Amino acid sequence: MRLINLAGRAALDQGGTAVDIEEASAGRFSAAFQDLLERWDEFRDWAATLGDADGRPFEEAELAAPVGTPRQIFAIGLNYRGHAEETGIDIPDTPMVFTKFASSITGPYDDVVMPPGSVDWEAELVAVIGRRAEGVAVERAWEHVAGLTVGQDLSERDLQVKPPAPQQFSLAKSHPGFAPLGPALVTPDEFANPDDLEISCAIDDQQVQQARTGDLIFTVPFLVSYLSGILPLLPGDLIFTGTPSGIGFALNPPRYLRDGERLSTYVEGIGTMRNRMTAAKARG
Repeated sequence: MRLINLAGRAALDQGGTAVDIEEASAGRFSAAFQDLLERWDEFRDWAATLGDADGRPFEEAELAAPVGTPRQIFAIGLNYRGHAEETGIDIPDTPMVFTKFASSITGPYDDVVMPPGSVDWEAELVAVIGRRAEGVAVERAWEHVAGLTVGQDLSERDLQVKPPAPQQFSLAKSHPGFAPLGPALVTPDEFANPDDLEISCAIDDQQVQQARTGDLIFTVPFLVSYLSGILPLLPGDLIFTGTPSGIGFALNPPRYLRDGERLSTYVEGIGTMRNRMTAAKARG
């Protein structure tokens, strides 16, 4: 099942046409993504009976982030061996966890206004929780994941390393637009192997990142189990699972995003986001 957010309304993508869920369910489910995630088991049972409902064609520009209103957004650092090595940091024994704030979420084809500083790219696979998880075993973790989507953990590196704290991850990664998500939320059963998907990133036509999520140090099931052993994961929560090697900060010399560049982010079986980067206008 492929879920999309079509101009603020939850819809099913059936072969390139959009089926409005509120209309197709005769009001049983609302148009809000969070409603579906809060009632995920009930929604999945209903969707399985829908069949080939008539939909309407849609344009990429109509798509918004295919998520609800997450109460918690987790992000995992250094979760690909190559990324840990390029930053010169030891491979962690346990997940390195930080947060992003929900106000940073934007759509898969929206422009992103860059603040002053050094804005870097980080292509990521993002897991969306669909069933409350507390103390979940790794073997049962996929049962709590509604689906997977494509994400960017955009980062302003100057603020990230600014004193007095050694790292300011959460603020530096939470400017408006710093969490593009989309173009669809795809349920795990749609993948031959949801633990091993191609992931890549390009700036204009130059590829800068390419890997497979099978290279993750801590897998999606492990992360769901680990996090749910510390605090409850709630429907709609997001887990940014980490980025592979190829970030701008690690290049010699470092290379950051520039005004007018198009950032394309791809995950196999989900699709490609394309976000145009624009420089913030000077005040005054």
